[in-house]
Amino acid sequence: MTFVLLLLLLLIFVLQNGQRVDVSFLGADGNVPLGVALLLAAVFGALLVALPGTVRIVQLRLLGRRRGSLLTTRPLTAPVSVPDAPRNG
Repeated sequence: MTFVLLLLLLLIFVLQNGQRVDVSFLGADGNVPLGVALLLAAVFGALLVALPGTVRIVQLRLLGRRRGSLLTTRPLTAPVSVPDAPRNG
């Protein structure tokens, strides 16, 4: 239900901001409605943040798996022996 409401609000935003604006990006020029231009800018901005974040998360997970497999094959430190507790008796 929340997703549908969000889509409805986005649709209203795009329809209310229908005046055309000139957009230039890396040599490409176009004339699009303002609402569409802002929506595209928001989507590309989110991708610009999400893609490097996703790559970093994958890198950290791979590193964790590598370290985890090292820990299961051999211990990093020598085993520590704990002396028995003294017995009262």
